[in-house]
Amino acid sequence: MINLLLQGQIAVFFIILIAIVISLTFHEFGHAITAQFFGDDTAQKAGRLTLNPLAHIDPAGLLMVAIIGFGYAKPVPTNPHKFNSSWAGMLVSAAGPAMNLLIAMVAINFYAWGLAADWKLVQGDGAQLFFVYLALINLVLMIFNLIPIGALDGHYILPYLLPEKTARAYRQWNNQYGNQILLGLMVLSLFGVPVFSYIRDFGQALLPLITFIKPEHFTPIL
Repeated sequence: MINLLLQGQIAVFFIILIAIVISLTFHEFGHAITAQFFGDDTAQKAGRLTLNPLAHIDPAGLLMVAIIGFGYAKPVPTNPHKFNSSWAGMLVSAAGPAMNLLIAMVAINFYAWGLAADWKLVQGDGAQLFFVYLALINLVLMIFNLIPIGALDGHYILPYLLPEKTARAYRQWNNQYGNQILLGLMVLSLFGVPVFSYIRDFGQALLPLITFIKPEHFTPIL
């Protein structure tokens, strides 16, 4: 993203940055509100049951996004001992990616609906950039966080889908190697290996599938 500033595309940089902040905020809020639903008030007591970005955005993580294109938000604290369901751990973890999918669907269909209704709000390149990028960023966050390695949400979800013995072996393997593998993928990406380009391409391929309103000549591609 820093290349946008170097190229003088300041408005584009901030439009994308705002979309990223919104996406990360809703992702973490999804975790927090689902934990609350399942009886864990840890996130609420930590001030995380809110849509205020300041409660969720980590300055260092956001700076990483601006400089190298990926980063992180503050993890939502939970206490599994307070959960009132044996499935709560999986559902709380899945709530972040699910929230991203919901925001992507709302953003792209709101934009498409506005085009169909000829709303001035969605006219112009700036509106297209914001709404399509908001949808795409949320899809990318969903896909990325469902990868079952390191501390990503997928590593909490996968054990629920495996036989007990396999789940224990997976947890042990991920605890030992998961973060190193994730870091390795990030380093490869920095050196030009298109590791995360595949995730973006997958997100781009999903965009038409979640666009239910189809104005004439509308193609949600950037």
